[in-house]
Amino acid sequence: MPDDRFNGEAFYAALNATRLSRVKTWKDVAEETGVAASTLTRIGQGAKPDVNGLAALLTWANMRLDTFILGGDNNPPEAIAEITALLRADPKLTKQNAKLMEEIVISTYNRLKKDAS
Repeated sequence: MPDDRFNGEAFYAALNATRLSRVKTWKDVAEETGVAASTLTRIGQGAKPDVNGLAALLTWANMRLDTFILGGDNNPPEAIAEITALLRADPKLTKQNAKLMEEIVISTYNRLKKDAS
């Protein structure tokens, strides 16, 4: 299996987004997951986490591994559809605020996607 199937950059970005939304420091993440702070720094610099660290971080952030595996599915779901579903399901957002965020994300996504004219 090729070594480049794990999208570490996307994983770190999602992990960081979770950290920020929970108003945590990386030190907090290290303490709560049991993953060394130095490991978190290395992941941020592009290193791949070991399997135990990956499992702990995925569990802490309530994320799924398959989200970060490249080339596993010929027909992956549209990213925008997944984002929309997550925003609508977020208990921290009112329906109105989730809809507003959805509109912002869709507008920005459509403007920036590769095949946009």
